[in-house]
Amino acid sequence: MSSSPADGLTPLPTPPGREPEVSRQEFDTIFAAVRTWGRWAPADRGAWNRVTSDHVRRAAALIRSGTAVPLGLPWDTRPGPDNGKPALHYMSDLGDVEAPEPATYKDFIGVDFHGKAVSHLDALSHVAYGGRLYDGRPAREVVGAGGARFGSVAALGPLVTKGVLLDLPAVLGVDWLEPGHPVHARDVAAAERALDVTIDDGCAVLLRSGRFRRRRELGPWDSGAASAGFHVDAVPLLAERGIALLGADGDSDLRPSPVEGVHSPVHALAVAAMGVPLLDNLELEALSAACAAAGRHEFMIVVTPLNVPGGTGSPVNPVAVL
Repeated sequence: MSSSPADGLTPLPTPPGREPEVSRQEFDTIFAAVRTWGRWAPADRGAWNRVTSDHVRRAAALIRSGTAVPLGLPWDTRPGPDNGKPALHYMSDLGDVEAPEPATYKDFIGVDFHGKAVSHLDALSHVAYGGRLYDGRPAREVVGAGGARFGSVAALGPLVTKGVLLDLPAVLGVDWLEPGHPVHARDVAAAERALDVTIDDGCAVLLRSGRFRRRRELGPWDSGAASAGFHVDAVPLLAERGIALLGADGDSDLRPSPVEGVHSPVHALAVAAMGVPLLDNLELEALSAACAAAGRHEFMIVVTPLNVPGGTGSPVNPVAVL
């Protein structure tokens, strides 16, 4: 692959905070254009209704070497600028609780997973825009202290489909995208050409920005304040292609947000308008290397969120199979 930027891709670097503003009216126009309310039953599975047995067979046909690549981050119990609520892990039995033979060792884990440090899935109850969840459901009526009665992660079940890795640093010939770098619609189209991939109906799109390579080499930063991600102008293209799932090594959103008054516009468009669950904080470095070695960036992806009735999402360790 050439080390020079592909035609049509945004040059690097792009300083954070200098992206032209998208007005709230323009954003609302995009929201209305990509909205799929009333299209599917059951509605709280959203775009996962796109994926049929044919899609699963198509994904399975992409397996050649059988290489399985986990995409989840290690369980992180260390606080940091991108981990304000560290995961919990402690031992609850050191072989001294039950009667002898055999000795058993047990532990406890717990996590406030919606953040920047845990690989997780956002279900359709996680994001409301204008007070409404996906399908127009009033958020205050269906989400309460006991959890979500619509759009729960338990309604989703597992997903097996075709995955596409948009490896932007590989295309641009850089190690990573700097925080605040926008990925526009033209960048998505150019990456498709450069990587010889096709984003199509029912597939999962994963954006690699190189966030965790940058973090390992330069140290952590507040990725909630500055991160590479999709500009809102890329979302209509993804909607037109009929994707079922969107994910990234960040949280898919460009930060700072280019939309005034909307801190996570891609979340609002994908989850609340399109019914597309999100995968946040994926570890995509190993997948990038595996795809480069295989010479292809399409694969089967398996996502199995926890079965949590009323849950707004779930920690998850998806697997890509090449």
